[in-house]
Amino acid sequence: MTLPNASQRALRQYVERIEQLNSEKQAIADDTKEVFAEAKGAGFDVKAMRKIIKLRKQSQDDRDHEQATMDTYMHALQMFEGTPMGAHITEQMQEEARVQ
Repeated sequence: MTLPNASQRALRQYVERIEQLNSEKQAIADDTKEVFAEAKGAGFDVKAMRKIIKLRKQSQDDRDHEQATMDTYMHALQMFEGTPMGAHITEQMQEEARVQ
């Protein structure tokens, strides 16, 4: 199958634009990596920074829902056992059970 010349030119332009965008995306990824390296060199915890950046992208409702789900799962896995947070969660869950 042969494309008409106009279609070939359009296809080439699309492909070249995508290639250019991919190149720019890689340059941005490299710059981001460099900034994280600088932050790490300044003593910041990069893993925590990545989490904060992820959280800042979310709405407050999404953050609250995610945190509630995590708390529920961690409680179910007894990861809070013997901690003040665990006691608080247990109390909340018992209160919710009484209300229902």
